[in-house]
Amino acid sequence: MKKLFICVLLVISGYYGAMAQSDALQQAVNKLDQAQTLKDYTALERTFSGITAQPAWLPPYYASLCNAKTGFLLQDDGDKIEAFANRGEEQAQKALSLLDSTTQKKEMAEVYTVLSMIYRTKVFINPMTYGRKYGVLSGQMLQKAQTLEPGNPRALYVAAWVKYYTPKMWGGDKELAKKLATESLQKLTNPGTGVYPHWGRTDDQLLLSKIK
Repeated sequence: MKKLFICVLLVISGYYGAMAQSDALQQAVNKLDQAQTLKDYTALERTFSGITAQPAWLPPYYASLCNAKTGFLLQDDGDKIEAFANRGEEQAQKALSLLDSTTQKKEMAEVYTVLSMIYRTKVFINPMTYGRKYGVLSGQMLQKAQTLEPGNPRALYVAAWVKYYTPKMWGGDKELAKKLATESLQKLTNPGTGVYPHWGRTDDQLLLSKIK
């Protein structure tokens, strides 16, 4: 009887523990939807890193996204980026390892999109030294995302960002950037508020505001 009681307590404890982690993930995603500053993203990266909610790939995915966002904010201060980029790469790879490549292609597309952003931040560290290697890797990861889920709005946003910021002589195209960002934004009219990736609307709006 005592063993049965202990087993019941463990089941109940596990249930409420899982519920608490699920709530923590939702609360962190809600905060991420409003994040704008380095302080916001670095704090949220620590939060996501400590969450063990299901689906298991989401906490490391969001932690990696926070590190990518941090890198983008620090793009003019490359000396500070490396630690965030390296950690973000590890987190994205962990998220990928938790996904089934045959049944979770859309989820993998989300992770590859963020991994593309992470490699882009590595370019910021030193464009002359790292640009060729990590620029190519960034493009390859984005292509994987677009192949796995054509029309993914976050992959479209990253593609638009790249086209906008790449010099014309190297393939940049502001008109194409506008088209891609507009297409992405149209897909995010009702982005949702759950824990599944839905970011990108604010990013699209900011990028479009820069394209005259």
